[in-house]
Amino acid sequence: MAVLHGIHAVTEALKANPDKIERICVEKGNKNPRIRDVVETARACHVRLSFEDRSWLDRKAADTRHQGVLCYAAEIATLDCEEILKQAKSPGLLIILDGIEDPHNVGAILRSAEAADADGVFLPRHRSSSLSPAVVKASAGAATHLKLSRVPNIANLIELLKKKGFWIAGLDATSTQPAWEADLTVPLAIVLGSEGRGLHRLVKEKCDFLLSLPIQGNVGSYNVSVAAGIALYEVLRQRLKKGVRSQESEDL
Repeated sequence: MAVLHGIHAVTEALKANPDKIERICVEKGNKNPRIRDVVETARACHVRLSFEDRSWLDRKAADTRHQGVLCYAAEIATLDCEEILKQAKSPGLLIILDGIEDPHNVGAILRSAEAADADGVFLPRHRSSSLSPAVVKASAGAATHLKLSRVPNIANLIELLKKKGFWIAGLDATSTQPAWEADLTVPLAIVLGSEGRGLHRLVKEKCDFLLSLPIQGNVGSYNVSVAAGIALYEVLRQRLKKGVRSQESEDL
């Protein structure tokens, strides 16, 4: 059972999966109109409510900023790879996280992925952040709207996606090809490497091409979640400019 903290995270969970919420706990006497909206939505969805002292919420949130509300919800559901591919829209946009362990980075990437209308996000079963409440909160609730999958082997996943017609683009600071010089309107899977060492060697070798995000300042690279946001924006920019629209498809 996951504990979600904060108005936005709880509101998004209510919108996405009210049937997965066991109970919402609200601070007694809190007059925040956004809290009132949460209460009204919960009642409309027939979700159980309880009103608690702030000290009780502080203890349950373990010093995390809860804004006067938290909820107990079932863990984020995941799908298998084939389910995500079957539901993917044409031309297709997938995100692969190659060993990213910081839950705040994972959450921020999920937020950008949802904003870009990605068809799915794949995470390895091992050497990766869990889909914890911290991830949900960092995603501003986006995690509850995305199709997520845990896979045993990223390299094998890449081979499968290639057979399904996807091009695999790895973000790599050493690449000489800027993201905007590649055609990102094709069926695409973007691979993001871990915070410290980037893409694993075998994963990098299996990518169809590697892309960089050039830097003019003194730092060596972007934070991985920032890089994800920039790359996904470039995908949207190219597709909108070309007039590419996401469409339901069973061909992928």
